Amino acid sequence: MNSVEQVMGLPVSIDVRDERDPTVAIEGAFAWLHEVDARFSTFKPDSEVCRYDRGELAPSQLSDDLLEVLALCDHYERLSGGAFSARLPGRPLDPNAVVKGWAVQRAAALLRAEGLRTFCINAGGDVVTSGEPEPGRGWRVGIRHPEQPEEICAVVESSDGAVATSAEYERGAHILDGRTGRPATGLLSVTVTAGDLVAADSLATAAFAMGTEGIAWVASQPGCAVLIVDAERQVHRSPGLKLV
Repeated sequence: MNSVEQVMGLPVSIDVRDERDPTVAIEGAFAWLHEVDARFSTFKPDSEVCRYDRGELAPSQLSDDLLEVLALCDHYERLSGGAFSARLPGRPLDPNAVVKGWAVQRAAALLRAEGLRTFCINAGGDVVTSGEPEPGRGWRVGIRHPEQPEEICAVVESSDGAVATSAEYERGAHILDGRTGRPATGLLSVTVTAGDLVAADSLATAAFAMGTEGIAWVASQPGCAVLIVDAERQVHRSPGLKLV
């Protein structure tokens, strides 16, 4: 069963291959993602994130979920030496680089809690996989070509893991280097595979923000494999990356 909804400003698909009826579980996962959109959106003035950023909520009044997201933002900011940042001078608080991966990973946990074991959640190209859709074969995740929007530059195979790509083909120069506040340069796309989407998504964004120095940095992170295209059109690939 494959279901698609527009949420968090992008199409999200949930493809379940278990024999049992997944309808209720899928509805619960989408309900969670819509809740996250309402509570964490930087575009909705009444969201918890916006209210906190305006000073209407004290830290002691924040939900456990937002505290967890902010702690993750702080973790990846420290890990990247400040290149990854949810708090840029002169700009509103923006934890979205963590929120999407965190929310989709939680949606996957909700599906598993309902007894589902074989599924794929694709949130605008950032993917969580569980199980094998066919015996001996993982889920196949296409990586969009950074300069040719109708083309796929690679296909990654994933089972019980996550794949995330950071690039600028959808929103232009929206990824900023937190150390300078300026748009990131040096890379065209960064794809990271990891055990969960929080790590894959956050590390891909951080590496992109770091520019060329992010290539070796992200490849050295535990449990990760990468496929990176730099501004010179050179491809950098981890030996352990599983392509098909």
